[in-house]
Amino acid sequence: MLLAGLQAIAESGRQVIPFPAELMERKAMVPQEEMERVYEEVKTPYKYGIIIPAGDGELIDCPNVFRYKDKWYMMFVVNKDKVGYETHLACSEDLLNWKRLGRILSFREEGWDKWQVDGGVALMDYNWGGSASLETFDDKYWMTYIGGEKQGYEPDPLSIGVAWTSEPDQVSEWNRLEENPVLHNRQPDVRSFEELTLYKSHVIRDPEERFGYPFIMYYNGKDGAGSGNEAIGMALSKDMRTWHRFGENWIIYNKGESRWSISGDPQIVRMGNLWVMFYFGAFWKPDAFDTFACSYDLVNWTKWEGPHLIEPSEPWDKQFAHKPWVIKHEDVVYHFYCAVGEQGRAIALATSRNLSPSNASGQ
Repeated sequence: MLLAGLQAIAESGRQVIPFPAELMERKAMVPQEEMERVYEEVKTPYKYGIIIPAGDGELIDCPNVFRYKDKWYMMFVVNKDKVGYETHLACSEDLLNWKRLGRILSFREEGWDKWQVDGGVALMDYNWGGSASLETFDDKYWMTYIGGEKQGYEPDPLSIGVAWTSEPDQVSEWNRLEENPVLHNRQPDVRSFEELTLYKSHVIRDPEERFGYPFIMYYNGKDGAGSGNEAIGMALSKDMRTWHRFGENWIIYNKGESRWSISGDPQIVRMGNLWVMFYFGAFWKPDAFDTFACSYDLVNWTKWEGPHLIEPSEPWDKQFAHKPWVIKHEDVVYHFYCAVGEQGRAIALATSRNLSPSNASGQ
């Protein structure tokens, strides 16, 4: 009855699917000892340094790392001369040394996403220490991306689009859906925390379909109140094309003393019966940093209140150290992030073991 009711609401038109009442009544919080166990498992105190430096006029951002065949690949974005974001691909044999390959999502002459195409992988193996490979749906590999028609550095409004390819290791343009944008701020079911702009999203496949849908999207949005606050919410889909907002409000929000508060760029992994969301925070505590939250049900999240996973400490990330992508491979945790400092905005790496004694630093 529960799943049938949720699907009936979704099929009746564009309105928010409410969280199931019985789920909200439980609100199972993750015990502190479990949170501490996760922290000890995922912490990466050794900063390896910049692994993808910025070229002239470039701002580099949003690393997404996955495994395909016998190599590692990174999807990341480049904003050159502050015109707008395009999505690029890099490859590596060892997760430490990276070679840039080229663009896979580019500007185009017209459309809602003419000048902004900021992509990230969807349907990656979310099991902690797993394969990090991409799953197909409908014989396609998928990404979601931030799109916009204005030039500049993340100009409002931004919306969420979906694209696909049959060869995620190739430097060729991904195919954008005709249904795009799949989520935007003019839809009647838009929630208050996303009334101005929708940002980075991460899609997982739920094999249990606990909410009646196989695909769950987590993304952050910016409210329309002029505060600049950003929070993380959810959406559901059966086909990667049509998305329904899930829940009447955000699921992760952090408010500090500052008027401006950001929680964003979620990544979901699974550790046994526990779900872990890596995300970045900014301005509700000093600077910009990476942290995490944990959940038993994918809706009610317990936020980590202890030390940040990554925070500014080195010349290359002295301003911001944020926007996480975290994987475990062969008993080593790799934490990729966006570093802003003396080398501009670039992609950096921290690890759970000291892999570079000449460079690495403990924090």
